[in-house]
Amino acid sequence: MTSPSNVLRFASQQNVDCRACHLSSLCLPQGLSLEEIAELNDIAQPLAMLRKNEALFLQGMPFTSLFAVRSGSLKQVTTTETDEYLVTSFFLPGEMVGLDAIGEKSYPGSAVALETTTVCELPFERLDDLCASLPELRRRFHRNLSQEVHNERLMLRLLLRRTADVRLACFFFAMSERFRRRGYSPYRFRLAMSRGEIGNYLGLTVETVSRVLARYQQQGLLDIHGRDFHILDLERLSRLTEASGRRGAAG
Repeated sequence: MTSPSNVLRFASQQNVDCRACHLSSLCLPQGLSLEEIAELNDIAQPLAMLRKNEALFLQGMPFTSLFAVRSGSLKQVTTTETDEYLVTSFFLPGEMVGLDAIGEKSYPGSAVALETTTVCELPFERLDDLCASLPELRRRFHRNLSQEVHNERLMLRLLLRRTADVRLACFFFAMSERFRRRGYSPYRFRLAMSRGEIGNYLGLTVETVSRVLARYQQQGLLDIHGRDFHILDLERLSRLTEASGRRGAAG
């Protein structure tokens, strides 16, 4: 992985214009007046572009900025004290990266592009000052923080002794909902992450992920071609996410 300074130095210097962004309804500008959006534009840095496998920031670096995904997708990975490599988050367009770094003032993991990705950089000190003068922006920012906590708790529930089938069902149902909120089809979408990265995120082996996905195809839940997924029965997938299936040992 390259360092963030190398990535951002060679990034496209396209200026940010929140008013023209089709993701503004999902990001911080939602609910702001045109004048308030202009103030937010003033603190946003030019769009940064990352190629696949390039790092936006590295684990342990001092926290300076939040980032909004404009296009593409990223994963967040953490290396533990025992050198275990963990995928802890995936980020899609319209989502904020770096919220979990605010408290400790350092990034708890490395954010790595899964594909060609562009991000908007928001220096945190300037954003914090702006939130003090714009109540609607502050409310929107707090909503993003709340969503981060909510997602973390959902992940803990997902991993708590759930079977592999239920974990994968929850994952694809959540991805379906995330794409729906972005105005895309909740039934057909492409995921840039590999089977191994999905398995790492869910605490499953890549063999288990492949086996469960094959079973989903046989059951008529999903049609899969490489990284293109077509949910054939969203209602049945939703029911599976609510199953109380338990596991005795790791999948």
